[in-house]
Amino acid sequence: MKFTKKLLALVASIIVASVSVSVSVASGLTPTTQQTWTLRALVTELEENHYVDRRYNDAMSAEHLETYLERLDPSHLYFTASDVAKFERYSTRLDELSRQGELSPAFEIFERYELRASERLVHVISNMEDIVASLDFYKDEYIDSDPTERAWAADKAELDDRWRKRIKNQVLGLKLAEKPFEKIAPTLVKRYENQQNRLSQYNEQDVFAVYANALTSQFDPHTSYFSPRRAENFDIDMRLSLEGIGAVLQNEDEYVKVVRVVPAGPADKQSDLKAAELIIAVGQGNAGPMTDVIGWRLDDVVDLVRGKKGTVVRLDVIPAAGRADEARRLTITRNEVQLEEQAAQSKIIEINGLSSTPRKIGVIDIPAFYLDFDAYRKGDPDFRSTTRDVAKLVNELNEAGVDGLVIDLRGNGGGSLREANELTGLFIEYGPTVQIRGTGSRVWRDGKRQRGPYYDGPVAIMIDRLSASASEIFAGALQDYGRAIVVGDRSFGKGTVQTLLDLPEGQLKITESKFYRISGDSTQHRGVIPDISYPSLLQHDEIGESSLDKALDWDRIAPVRHKDYGVVDAILPTLVAKHTERANSDPDFQYIWDQKALAAKVRGAVVLPLNEAERIAQRTSQEIQYLAIENTRRQAKGMDALASLDDLVDGDNDSSDMPQDSVEEPSVVSEESEADEVDALITETARILADAVNLSGPVVARADSR
Repeated sequence: MKFTKKLLALVASIIVASVSVSVSVASGLTPTTQQTWTLRALVTELEENHYVDRRYNDAMSAEHLETYLERLDPSHLYFTASDVAKFERYSTRLDELSRQGELSPAFEIFERYELRASERLVHVISNMEDIVASLDFYKDEYIDSDPTERAWAADKAELDDRWRKRIKNQVLGLKLAEKPFEKIAPTLVKRYENQQNRLSQYNEQDVFAVYANALTSQFDPHTSYFSPRRAENFDIDMRLSLEGIGAVLQNEDEYVKVVRVVPAGPADKQSDLKAAELIIAVGQGNAGPMTDVIGWRLDDVVDLVRGKKGTVVRLDVIPAAGRADEARRLTITRNEVQLEEQAAQSKIIEINGLSSTPRKIGVIDIPAFYLDFDAYRKGDPDFRSTTRDVAKLVNELNEAGVDGLVIDLRGNGGGSLREANELTGLFIEYGPTVQIRGTGSRVWRDGKRQRGPYYDGPVAIMIDRLSASASEIFAGALQDYGRAIVVGDRSFGKGTVQTLLDLPEGQLKITESKFYRISGDSTQHRGVIPDISYPSLLQHDEIGESSLDKALDWDRIAPVRHKDYGVVDAILPTLVAKHTERANSDPDFQYIWDQKALAAKVRGAVVLPLNEAERIAQRTSQEIQYLAIENTRRQAKGMDALASLDDLVDGDNDSSDMPQDSVEEPSVVSEESEADEVDALITETARILADAVNLSGPVVARADSR
């Protein structure tokens, strides 16, 4: 997108000599003329084109400064309170300085960070052997589980103690991970040498990107500045042509965090990599050294993970807020994410009711809302899309005589808005699908504009915390129309739309509009609330819009008149009662509840013990509890109990996902099938839908409107 004449005139009018603050930067990093222009342009675009009308004023200036400091030193390991106090003179000045294109505060603060970090890393590397040798693992002391929550250290002595505990925790983790003690100090030296090298490689673009994104994040978490390098990577990601593992990554403190695993990508198909996990090391090939990537820049970690199709990458990952002794290694062969691999697929589940007619329920798994844009634009009559593939599967399932359809959107992070609208049209005769409000409060609607045939049978939609964007539009629309029972966990809650704007250097991804359901409810922040809730191990405070800082609020606009197609409201209390009765006696549901409760307990600990015996006891206790949960489930299902968690093999857990095998015709499995064929949540959804069929019979559209 090109600049407006006003913005071009603004850029042309910049006089670099007008900067009001100067500083000598020891590292030699100084802002460029292009960055001066870019900062001014960035402020203008944010204030004029962001969905929310916010001004970059003194209050935001203070928040900008705080965020910049936090992003440079998230664990509060380098700056002292006195360092931070010296920067307070910029607290209410960054707004006016940024309008002038003034970047001296950004580079001055970075210079202090670089100095403090370099001093600390040199000391730690030089004295690691002595530090490790002096550690007392019999002493009763603790370290903060989340170091980002603590205050800035009062002085250097407090920082010294934080570093002692930090290294002690790392040594203890490596010891418990069975690292030979004599190799622990060299391992940590290598880790900190890597951080030292990364620090020395910081350039002007890196400093500017951190500073600019500290500003864009004040508007909302999806508005961000892309440096030229990051813009190129974003373009690659959007084309889905990236040869790698199929995972979306981001920095979180000193770690690289998995935001989302791309459905049908290499990581999804070959490993159990999960959202919110942290990558701590990367290795190339089936053997060889693992490179510790703690403290690395995101772009550099992405470069290690990315590679040629057919090559192997190994990842050491730990749970969010995890410990080194919880690491597990994943081996993944890189590949491209093919459109065909993301295609919707189907199967049939037979539900044999004890006191009612047996039912055949079709299940359609939709990993993403995809569209072959090139073929579509060229007018190819055979272009691939979600709607076309699902329409074909619906016809096949109808011919097979199914009594209803389950649409599985778990893990579906969205995709084409066009396809969300088109797919909704397969299940309604006519009407709007979504409302979109842009800047200036203008609202426009999209949906099925012409009356036409549609599937009028019973429908259930499965969602989870990773169902986002287009998934939420589709699920919300069918819920509002009364066309579907929505089950699962509350969805992600991404109800905003972004666009890319060119800047003198790099690009700005800016939130320009917001989605609303036909009921008038936003999907933003709150997501889609299921009619019937399932337990989930995905934590809302780690995944989802509500976990992001400065996420835009949920709100409502006027609803749209629309037909009510079903009788969901009338039968929902009975469906909930029947589901609750089954779930309370279902070992798979109890297993998820128990795991969720234990995981919450583990995550709830605010400190970790640094006494070795206490840490071992803590880990042993957790393993015993997890083993008890597993054996309770196994015994309830008539399976042999395990002596230890080491005996648990892949695929032995009944809660695995439905297989992704492509079939020409719907395969049929019974509800008694083993979990490697149908997972427990899909089976329960099929039972709920069978209950709905038995309670209401065929769905007939009602004439009243909402």
